[in-house]
Amino acid sequence: MTTERTPLPKTFFVANTMEIFERLAWYGFFTLSSLYMTSPHNQGGLGFTEQERGLLQGMIPFFLYLFPVLTGALADRYGYRKMFLIAYGIMCPSYYLLGQVTSFSGFFIAFMGVAIGAACFKPVVTGTVARTTDNTNRGLGFGIFYMMVNIGGFLGPFIAGYVRAISWDWVFIMSAFWIGLNFIPAIFFYQEPTDPHKQQGKPLSQVLKDIQDVLGNARFAVLFFGTLIILMSYGAKWISGQTCLISYVVWFSGHGLWNYLASHQRNAPWYQQKITVGNKPFVTYLLILSGFWMVYQQIFITLPIYIRDFVDTQDLVVLLASSPDLLAFFAPVDLSLINSELQRLAGEHLAGVISAQQVYFELVHTKVMVPVNVLNEALPLIGQSPALAQQYAEQWSSQYRQINPEYLIGLNFLSIVLMQIVVSRIAEKFSPLPVLVAGTLILALGTALGGLAHGMLMGGTMVLTSILVFSIGEMVASPKSQEYVASFAPHDKKAMFMGYYFVSSAIGFLLAGPLSGYLYAEVAKEANQPALMWYIIGGLGVLAALGLVLFHRFGVMEQPTLDTAQTA
Repeated sequence: MTTERTPLPKTFFVANTMEIFERLAWYGFFTLSSLYMTSPHNQGGLGFTEQERGLLQGMIPFFLYLFPVLTGALADRYGYRKMFLIAYGIMCPSYYLLGQVTSFSGFFIAFMGVAIGAACFKPVVTGTVARTTDNTNRGLGFGIFYMMVNIGGFLGPFIAGYVRAISWDWVFIMSAFWIGLNFIPAIFFYQEPTDPHKQQGKPLSQVLKDIQDVLGNARFAVLFFGTLIILMSYGAKWISGQTCLISYVVWFSGHGLWNYLASHQRNAPWYQQKITVGNKPFVTYLLILSGFWMVYQQIFITLPIYIRDFVDTQDLVVLLASSPDLLAFFAPVDLSLINSELQRLAGEHLAGVISAQQVYFELVHTKVMVPVNVLNEALPLIGQSPALAQQYAEQWSSQYRQINPEYLIGLNFLSIVLMQIVVSRIAEKFSPLPVLVAGTLILALGTALGGLAHGMLMGGTMVLTSILVFSIGEMVASPKSQEYVASFAPHDKKAMFMGYYFVSSAIGFLLAGPLSGYLYAEVAKEANQPALMWYIIGGLGVLAALGLVLFHRFGVMEQPTLDTAQTA
């Protein structure tokens, strides 16, 4: 017997519209963030090291996806519209400030402002989707929502890529502008999907207790966050591997002894209680899912600089050559910049300051990928006769011209916009967890395929193939991971549970940033094994899928319990 699908209400579509603008802002900035942070100062970038980039891209999004645990619960208590307005009031100036600061600490603070604002937004928009859908339309609803996410994700990098040719400042001005637009639907069109009587009747102390009941008591929180801080410190290279191992031994041994001496009484002071986990199956699910997000984030934080540094996209440039306007848009070059950089780098190479390999990695910032053997021949000539730089600049800007990385990654968003509804209609016929496992495996395969793009004559085509396979895995897995949580979250705690869902993304980001920084610096560049870097990342995706298989096989999360929770 087929159940008729409930129509989706207006509030659902208003929330999805706001999601588009928020994603325009985020992906317009974040997809280009690796390029911006690692580009030299003389090209408008910040000149950060790979480790500094990895730290920022791991730590800040970690907090962005962790804070929704609190902001989601507060939204359930005080109302969704209020939280939307707070989010926009924080994000709008923070995005603008990102383009005005140049120091590591200044960028860190502005980036944290973006994270806090986004943390207020995320659980409320997904909570709105969860509250305005039911068992008949939830799969389709989250599929539509994910399509809207990727409309913003597709357009954001394209618009940002265009305006960064004017100035990097405009990337951040546009992000602030998109957030500013969201005040209009939030104030005039959004209808509160929460029950105002329940909101006012639940004290803040009960809200905080609800948070604790899901994750665990304060003792568990201390153990959990301390463990993450040690890992983050190692990823940021604040401590060595040996110090990290010793810290973990001391940390867990100390908590083991503390737990042994603790009281069995639940009403004892928090520091005298034993460690308890709230919803153990849910926490287990979030921890396993964090492996999925760790792999997923590499397409945004590692792939852009990998394409810039290691993938020859001349095959795509040749395809665009018949249309000068398209070529200028997708593969812009600045002859005067290449000329001045060649003169500077040739002089430093002649003086023995830098090698031809180092010159190669400097020149890719100017959108040309000149082979090292060609540089070995040309650099001495340019160093002795700087006037030759103009001749080589003109020749190489045609022969070794490259596509902007952010435009290639746009295929990820475009494919999801075009295919997500179809994929969701197929996937809604199956249980969420098996579909999530399949999607994770496809995503891991797409990631590993990225390694084949290095050194290939058709490098651009291969990296696009990798992105397309990755995107199919994402389309299958990501909406189902949200739908699964929404299916068992109590109705009056939808935003809080969706906030907890983002904890898996938080941990994934915390792991993804340092992992990217380490693998890119040590494996891709130092060991000159960029393909191996992607095989390692793909292998980690397979491990995440295996964890989900075990979670499903042994019935950790019992469906009858979920149904009961849903109707509570």
